[in-house]
Formats: sequence, C-alpha cells, structure tokens
Amino acid sequence: MNEASARAVLLLQAFETAQPPSPSWSDDDRAWATRLALDAAAPDAETFIAQRARHAMQRLAPREPAAASWLARRLWRARWVGWAVLAGLVVGALADSIGSGQRINLLAPPLWAVLAWNALVYLVLLGHGLARLLMRPTRPGSLVLLTQRLLRLGRRLPGPGAASASADGPSGSARALQAFATGWLRASAPLAAARASTLLHAAAAALALGLIAGMYLRGLVLDYRVAWESTFLSAETAHAALAALLAPAVAISGIALPDAAGFEALRAVHGGAAASASAAPWIHLLALTLLLFVVLPRSALALGAALRAHWLARHIALPLADAYFQRLARLQRGDVAHVVVQPYAATPSAQAALGLRSLLAPALGDGLQLRVAPTAAFGAEDADDSAAALDAGTTLAIALFDLAATPEAESQGRFAQQLAQRAPAGAATILLVDEAGFRQRFGADSARLAQRRDAWRVFGEALGTLPVCVDLGAPDVPGATRALQLALRSPLNRGTA
Repeated sequence: MNEASARAVLLLQAFETAQPPSPSWSDDDRAWATRLALDAAAPDAETFIAQRARHAMQRLAPREPAAASWLARRLWRARWVGWAVLAGLVVGALADSIGSGQRINLLAPPLWAVLAWNALVYLVLLGHGLARLLMRPTRPGSLVLLTQRLLRLGRRLPGPGAASASADGPSGSARALQAFATGWLRASAPLAAARASTLLHAAAAALALGLIAGMYLRGLVLDYRVAWESTFLSAETAHAALAALLAPAVAISGIALPDAAGFEALRAVHGGAAASASAAPWIHLLALTLLLFVVLPRSALALGAALRAHWLARHIALPLADAYFQRLARLQRGDVAHVVVQPYAATPSAQAALGLRSLLAPALGDGLQLRVAPTAAFGAEDADDSAAALDAGTTLAIALFDLAATPEAESQGRFAQQLAQRAPAGAATILLVDEAGFRQRFGADSARLAQRRDAWRVFGEALGTLPVCVDLGAPDVPGATRALQLALRSPLNRGTA
C-alpha cells in the first residue's frame, strides 16, 4: 500500500476504533464507505481497504480540519537531498582539512578524523546488517533518529490538542487523532529511517567532496609543505602506518611513498628547520583516499537508501492480520466470522452468551456466527470428543474459563493448547476468562479481582498469549474490545500445543 493510502487507512481505523466513539464518524458513514468500496469490486482485500478509506475521507476530512491538513502535506521532497549535498559541499570546501600554517603533519591532519568517523559508521552499519541476518531487532542509530525528528519539524502529526483547540472539536476525536499519530509513526518508521539515511549518506559524501575541493583550491594559491612529528612513534612505525592507510591510493595513482630513510628526513624536530618537501603528492594521496573510502561508499549507501525509501513509500506494511483489518477483509470476500466458544469446567449462562456476542461484534462484525460448544469437564481434556477437529470454516476458537478457577498448566493450559491444535489452519485461538461468577461470589473487591486477573495474565503469558478478562454478564464493551484486539494480535500458537 502506498504512503498516501496508508495514511488514510490508519486515520480511518483510528476513528472507527476510538473509544469513546467520535461524532465525526458514524455508523451510517461507515456503511456508506463500505458500500462504495464494495461497488468498486476491488480485486483483493488490501485494495478494498484502501478504496474504502479514500471514500471515507470525503466525509471525514471536512469534519476534522487538523487531520485533513496533515494528510494534504507532502512528508518528503526530493530537493532536500540536494540541499543536504549543497550544505556538505560548502562546509567541506570552507573547512581547513589539512592543517594550519601551510605545513601538513602527516600523522595528524583533520582528514584522518573524517576517515575514522566513516570507518566507525561502516562498522555500525555492518553490525546492524548482521543483527538483521540473525533476526535480532535493531534500532536506527542516534543520528538517524535525530534526522527523523528534524524531518518531522513543521509536519507534526495531529494530536489531542488539534481536536480540543477547535471550537467544535468532539471529545472522541482527541483519542482517535492520538491513536492515528501512534499508528502512523509505527507504520512509517522504516520509511522515515530510509529517508533519514539518504540525507545523512548524501551529506557525508558531499562533505568529503568539499574537503577534496578545499585542499586543491588552497593548494593553487598556497605553498603547502609536508612533515611529520611524534613523541612516541619511530620513523619505521609511522612509515608503516601511513603505507598501510594509503596503500589503495598508492596502487591506483602510482605515486610512490618515500622509503624509510626518506620518510625519516621529513621528520620535524621542535626548534629545528622547517620541512621543505612539497605536499602535492601527499595531497593527491589523501584526496584519493577520501574518494575511495568516503565519497564512493557513502554515495552508494545514499543511493541504496533512496531506492529503499522509494520502494517503502509504495509498500507501507500495515498490520493486516489485526482484527480490524480481518473484519474488512471478510466484508470484501462476503464472508462472516465463524466463532466457536469452548467452555471449560463451567457452563456459561444465557446472559453470558449475549455478552459474548456484544463483545465480539465490534471486532468481528455484526454478522458473525457464534457457536457455544458443550462444556468440557474438568480433567477431561484428553477425552475423545475434546480431540475432535473444529469445523473447517472456523475463524476464531475461544477457550472460555471461569475467573474463580485457579489456572494450571496441566488442566486449563493443556485444554487451551489442544483447542489450538483442533482449530483449522489460519484460525486464531484465544483465552477468555469470565468474571461474572467471581464477582457474584466475592463482590466488587478490586484488590482480590486484580490479584486473580494477574494470575490469569501470567498463565496466558506462559502460553504466549494475552487472556481477555471480562464480566460477560455486564461486559464493558469498549474496554473488553480493546483487550480482545490485543489478544487477537497474539493468539495461541498451534505449534505450542
């Protein structure tokens, strides 16, 4: 999905999932956008989602001026790379990169610091590349993060203040705009990092070119002489170090370095005569070294980052596996969610069944098909009827437990894992814990309730998922829906069963 479509999709998602709901987007608006997108007969779910968001912006954007203004902004301009290159060239040309007093100390020109810095950058990039190969998450470097922040100056995302500052700003819009800002920053992070890297690499290459130009411009009107001095290094050691550092430039240019005796003659002694050898050959070698180790690699890295940014701007990765997008995908296919609830050791009441539907409908759609299976007895997880595979059309399997029960890996844990195995490929399996019986027995004791919730949370985390704790007799639908969406993002893995 391209950058513009992804921004519209995430903005619409934020308004359709905001709690409390925003008056800027109603159920009628939702149905209207869906109908227009369905009429367009999109070939796939991603295209349908993008078209639906595009239609939705026709109504939502006029009602949310802050968001509309931000959507209309261009977040990237190619000329910024040109400005970065120009700035690097100017700074490099104006910098005295080889030394003052028209005498170059071969062991301490500022150019060596530039080369050392770039070597460090290459090592960091190599480390990031190896970490990605090893599937370890890495964060961009501090300079890249700083550049990302600079790119956002003047292009700040609309946040809660944008809605509250407007005369008619609805309270629900504040939460939606904040959710949109968070979602977009997360989705666009790879693209922003690629763009920041493009600017940094282009500026670094231009800086090195400016340094080279500055050396030759000064050499046209000034007579630079060359020498070296050191308190600790002998002539042999200093000569060997320079020979190693300048070896590629020597091989390409054919400019030979003086031998050890000739290098010893260039040694400057405090209070002695000034060095008299011309610096021209050394300037050629230093310039060629900068070209080989800074200009060419940084230019290649800038080009690679620019190509990556160009590709990412057309392929923004959205969390299409989330419940919100899965519901839209089912709308595009004309499907409905098929949910199987498997109670364990406690049979849900009729009121609990109604609570289940009200809980699941916002995330899975009003047309969902809900089936509550017969309750599995405690300790019967290995029974034959508990091992039967679920229907092939099942899209979500829910292991329903009672909060009053103490979760145990050998009973509830084994039951949940076996339910995940019984579910068809592609179906999610989550844990839902009913608080109704616990509240009736112990009342609204917040401390005891929180303690029992923590026990189930730890139990769920051990299985690699997040349990949804809710009173099905009187569910807090907005809060439970958010918990359900989080659980659907990390369902029970079939492979762990």
